[in-house]
Amino acid sequence: MYKLILRPIFFLFDPEKIHHFTFSMIRFFNKIPFVSNIFKSIYTVENVRLERELFGLKFKNPVGLAAGFDKDAKLYNELNNFGFGFIEIGTLTPKPQEGNPKKRLFRLKSDSAIINRMGFNNGGVVEAVERLKQNKGVLIGGNIGKNKVTPNEEAVEDYKICFHALFDYVDYFVVNVSSPNTPNLRELQDKEPLTRLLQTLKDLNAKKVSPKPILLKIAPDLTDSQLMDIIDIVKETKIDGVIATNTTISCEGLTSKNRTETGGLSGKPLTNRSTEVIRFLAEKSNKAFPIIGVGGIHSVTDALEKIDAGADLIQLYTGFIYEGPKLIKDINKALLKE
Repeated sequence: MYKLILRPIFFLFDPEKIHHFTFSMIRFFNKIPFVSNIFKSIYTVENVRLERELFGLKFKNPVGLAAGFDKDAKLYNELNNFGFGFIEIGTLTPKPQEGNPKKRLFRLKSDSAIINRMGFNNGGVVEAVERLKQNKGVLIGGNIGKNKVTPNEEAVEDYKICFHALFDYVDYFVVNVSSPNTPNLRELQDKEPLTRLLQTLKDLNAKKVSPKPILLKIAPDLTDSQLMDIIDIVKETKIDGVIATNTTISCEGLTSKNRTETGGLSGKPLTNRSTEVIRFLAEKSNKAFPIIGVGGIHSVTDALEKIDAGADLIQLYTGFIYEGPKLIKDINKALLKE
């Protein structure tokens, strides 16, 4: 029903406006008695063989929702009814910020892709914490970043603020230094500043009674040499894993009319490159750390390829928008047949 009826209607409207409208509709329907249970019965696949244990956490299944969809932790309880094994909120920054000027979200229909230049638009970490206090048992990842006005030399302080604020309300952390939509943010992926940032968070984490897993989200545009640096940094700082990958700035091979819009590209054009990065990290590190695979998962085949390449868990975003919630169920059912 989604691809035949709902998606064609949704795709008639501005992507950002329809995103907020869809949130309102999902929230509305889930307030109706028994509707949330209906969603669960349609989309959720429960089986002990789908469970995954990584960095001290138990995931009910390996299919998660990537950061960026529920930036402000407004709908994670309702989205969980679509069968996700975990949900990542954010990217959150210490202070609220509007992000980049609109229009900043573009569908590339013929490429089954999206270009965004949102710019970490969010209401700030404090507001998100208040919503996370209403968690009804959803396994939550907290994706954190820096404010646009914060210079890179002071970026560590922004990540520390988010870490302290979210600590009691998320199950794992994701350090986002790979978005292309905050000026100079990707410079923090360089070996020296990235090592310093991750080591600072690891040291703070070590002081906690029950430390939380810390993961790094990387760009798909890194060279092999830079990926080797990532492997070295993970080994040196002993963080818990890597999320591969964020959006790409490459527009190679696109056919849609709006393919020249600036921003980060997600969707099918990213499928192969993100899988290549996963395989490179897994092979070159001798699978020394867990990997969450994300980027261009639009089918069961895409999901299985990422797992075969070395991903322990996977995340959806653009594929969820184009294919609908049935994709989550289809992937989990396929995994049970493996």
